[in-house]
Amino acid sequence: MQKVYGYCRVSLASQVEKTSLDAQRSKIEAWAMSQGLEVAEVYTDAGISGKRADNRPALQQALDAVTADKGILCVYSLSRLARNTKTAIAISERLEKAGADLVSLSERIDNSASGKMVFKMMAVLADFERDQLIERVRCSLTLMKAKNLRTGRIPYGMDCVDGVNLTPNAAEQAVIADMLDMDAKGLSLRDIAKALTLRGIKAKSGRDWHPESVRIVVKRHSLQVAA
Repeated sequence: MQKVYGYCRVSLASQVEKTSLDAQRSKIEAWAMSQGLEVAEVYTDAGISGKRADNRPALQQALDAVTADKGILCVYSLSRLARNTKTAIAISERLEKAGADLVSLSERIDNSASGKMVFKMMAVLADFERDQLIERVRCSLTLMKAKNLRTGRIPYGMDCVDGVNLTPNAAEQAVIADMLDMDAKGLSLRDIAKALTLRGIKAKSGRDWHPESVRIVVKRHSLQVAA
C-alpha cells in the first residue's frame, strides 16, 4: 500500500499564514484517512514563493521521499506545488518517472489518464493567469505614468501632496535645468554631483548627490525632452 507524503506552502511567514498551513495539513490528513492510507510525513515551506522548486528545501525533501518510496505526493492545491507551468510539469514528470503519484485535492487531480490531463491543463491556465496579472500591472503603471500619477518613489523635481498626483516642484525643476545644462557642456556625472554638493543642494532623500542619482535624473529628463 502506498504511503502519502503531504506538502504545504505559504508565501508569507507571518503568524496569520500559520492558519493556512494548518488548514492544508488537515485537508491532506483527512483525504488520506478517507482513502485508508497512511500519512508518512507532511513537509512545509513557509514564506517562500512557488515560482521555483530548487529554492524550497521542504519540497525537495518531499520529492526525494515520495520518489524513493514510490508513494503519493498530496497537496491541497496546484498553486501550493508550483506557480508556473514549467515547474509543475517538471515535478509531475519526475514523479511519473519514479513510479510515484500526485494528488491535488482542490482540482481533484490524481494519477489517472484524466487526472494527468486535468493537471497539465490547470498548470497551463495557472501560468496564463499569472502572465495576465503581470500584463495588467504593467499596463496600469504605464497609464499612471502617462497621467503623471505616482507609481513609486516621488521623483526629483516633483511633489506629491495628495499621495497620488504629482505636481512640479519649481525649485527642483530649476536644479534639473542646471544639471541638464552642465551635462550638455560635457561635465561628468561626478563633477555635476560635486557642483551640486558645493552649492548645498541636496537630493530628494536629503543626502548629498551621487553620480548615479545624477545619472538617473539626467537620463529621465533627457528622454522626456527627446520625446
